[in-house]
Amino acid sequence: MKIDILTLFPHMFDGFLNESIMKRAIDNNKVSINVYDIRTYSKDKHKKVDDYGYGGGQGMVLMPQPIFDAVDDLKTEDSKVILLTPQGKTYNQSIAYDLTSEKHLIIICGHYEGFDERIRTLADIEISIGDYVLTGGELASMVITDSVVRLLDGVINKDSHIYDSFHNNLLDYPVYTKPANFRGMLVPDVLLSGHHENINTWRKQEQIKRTKERRPDLLEKR
Repeated sequence: MKIDILTLFPHMFDGFLNESIMKRAIDNNKVSINVYDIRTYSKDKHKKVDDYGYGGGQGMVLMPQPIFDAVDDLKTEDSKVILLTPQGKTYNQSIAYDLTSEKHLIIICGHYEGFDERIRTLADIEISIGDYVLTGGELASMVITDSVVRLLDGVINKDSHIYDSFHNNLLDYPVYTKPANFRGMLVPDVLLSGHHENINTWRKQEQIKRTKERRPDLLEKR
């Protein structure tokens, strides 16, 4: 998979791409991730990419020209263009799985007061990571990139994400490590039994119980 991210702040991605699982995935050629500074596509002599919106209002608005030229430069017949906006479809694990089937993602990070409405015509899908507003799309693009890359074959053990929270609309089951007794809080006996069938049954029951207590809305989707 190839992921191209369009942003005004490329250095925000330095740590994200050079640590942990993301770095290993890149080093092992499981994914290619490129970060492009939108300003390099500006035709303005001062590399201006934003302006005041017509009709007045607060803040600066991203201009269409640099974004359109960037997408024109990067897009192929295999590309899926994602526009990050609070008005987009709320992101979830199901969308993350769907995106893993794509060969090439182009992610557009908005900023400031917003973006010229005509930029929406470039997008195959508009995505929001939640009902709140960030100063820009950079953090959201990292969330999407991380959640998709970890699902790619060979990045992490497949069993690790099969039992993730939100898989099959259930939250993850509780997990424990040593010691078996910590400040009077005990590891459930079934996990110490070595009986794998009973352990799997307990885990499924705990997933349903936890989901019912914390996210009953997910059970309604089942």
